Amino acid sequence: MIEEKQLDIIPTSRVARQFARRLLDWYKEHGRDLPWRHTQDPYHILVSEIMLQQTQVERVLRYYPCFLETFPKLKVLAEAPLDRVLKLWEGMGYYARARNLHRAAQIILTEHGGRVPSELSTLQALPGVGYNTAASVASFAYQGAWPVLDGNAIRILCRAFLLQGDPRIRAQHKRLLDLAKTLQPAKWAGPFNQALMDLGALICRSTNPQCARCPLSALCAGYASGDPESLPRLTPRPPRPHFDITAGIIWRGKHFLIAQRQHDKLLGGLWEFPGGKQEKEETLEQCLRREIREELGIHIRVEEPFMSLKHGYSHFRFTLHAFHCTYLKGRPRPLGCAAFKWIQIPELQRYALPRADQKLAAALRAQVGC
Repeated sequence: MIEEKQLDIIPTSRVARQFARRLLDWYKEHGRDLPWRHTQDPYHILVSEIMLQQTQVERVLRYYPCFLETFPKLKVLAEAPLDRVLKLWEGMGYYARARNLHRAAQIILTEHGGRVPSELSTLQALPGVGYNTAASVASFAYQGAWPVLDGNAIRILCRAFLLQGDPRIRAQHKRLLDLAKTLQPAKWAGPFNQALMDLGALICRSTNPQCARCPLSALCAGYASGDPESLPRLTPRPPRPHFDITAGIIWRGKHFLIAQRQHDKLLGGLWEFPGGKQEKEETLEQCLRREIREELGIHIRVEEPFMSLKHGYSHFRFTLHAFHCTYLKGRPRPLGCAAFKWIQIPELQRYALPRADQKLAAALRAQVGC
C-alpha cells in the first residue's frame, strides 16, 4: 500500500523534458489511428470531442463517420431539425450532448461567422463545452498550449507523481492542471495531450496496468511504490437510487400515442411511450393512469402487462413496466410533454427514442411481425 505522503509535484525542467520526450516517442510508434486525428477542421474536431464525452472510443467510431456524412459542414448541422440530429445520435446516449452540439452550431453560425472559435474562453461559453472539450479543440485544431485532463491523463499524472487526493476535488484538480502545464511542451501540446490519452487507454489502465511496457515507468513514483493500481484515489460515490417507472402503449384503433420529452429535461427532445415514476402506496396501474392524465390530459384503461425491463443512468437505475392500454376519453394535450403524436408501429423507426423505449419498440415490432 502506498504510504500516506505527498511528493513535491513540481518537476524539474530535466524531468519534464524526459517525461515529454519518452511519451511523445512512444506515441509516434503506438498512438491510436483515429479518424478525427486526420483532420484539423475545427468543426470535425468539435463533433468528435462532444461525442467522446463520457463515451468510449469504440462506440464513437460507429457514429462519427455517419454523423459527418449527414452533417459535413457546421452550417448544415445548424440548419437541420433537432429531431433529425437526435435520431442520428440514437443509441449513443447522453442526448444533452446532441442538443448542445446542435445549439452550439447555431451560435457559431450566427455569432462567429460560422467559424469555430479558437479562444479557450469563447469555446467554453458554447453549450455543453467545458474546459476539457474547449482545451481539446484549441489544442488539436489550433495548436493551443492547453492541457487536457481526461480520465486517462489524470490517472497517469496521479500515478507518476504519487498524487493521493481525489482528483475530482477542485484543489486537487488544480494541482493536476498546473502539473500538466509544467510537463506539456508548448510546440507539441496537441500530440502530448493525445499521447497521454492513448497511454492511459492502452498501457496505464485503471486495472492491470502494463507497467513493464510503459515508457514512463522509470519516472513513475507510483510504479516505484509497488502499488500503482491504487491510484488515483477516488472517494466512493453513494449508491444509485432505484425507481419503478410505468409506460403505456395507448391504443386507439391501430394507432397509439408517443410523447416528446420536454427539451429542458433529461433526454429532452426524445420521443417515448408516455408514463412516469411510481409514487409510494400506488400500484403500477394507478401510477400509469395518473401520469397519463397529468402528461396528456386523457383517461385510459390499463390492460395487460406488455413487458418489464431494467435500465440505468449514471445517477439512478429503474425498472420500466410497460402496459397495453386503451384510450377512453379526453382531448390529448401536451401538459407534461413537449408534443405528442398518434402513430402506427412501422412509423416508430422515424423517431429518436431513449434506449429503454427502443427495447420496447423492438419488442412491439417483433410481436406483430413488423
